[in-house]
Amino acid sequence: MSPESLIGSLYVFALAAFLGYQVISRVPPLLHTPLMSATNAISAISVVGAIVTAGAKHSTLSTALGFIAVVSATINLVGGFLITDRMLKMFKDKI
Repeated sequence: MSPESLIGSLYVFALAAFLGYQVISRVPPLLHTPLMSATNAISAISVVGAIVTAGAKHSTLSTALGFIAVVSATINLVGGFLITDRMLKMFKDKI
């Protein structure tokens, strides 16, 4: 990876992190559960991308990193659904 593309990638990452923080901090508490569901959908997309990376078989390193990405994204996805389910159960008891 060339230094120019690394700097560009870091710039995009920093902008995405800043924008994500700004968007999340302005969401009213009533909309946190739908926002978490949308985040779970994005995590599902990252699982698909990790599966594609793991199955590409460019090198052993890319396959290993793809496998680690699949495991990490799956843990994130399942955890997000469990937390969303727990939050919905809390609201169901109040109604």
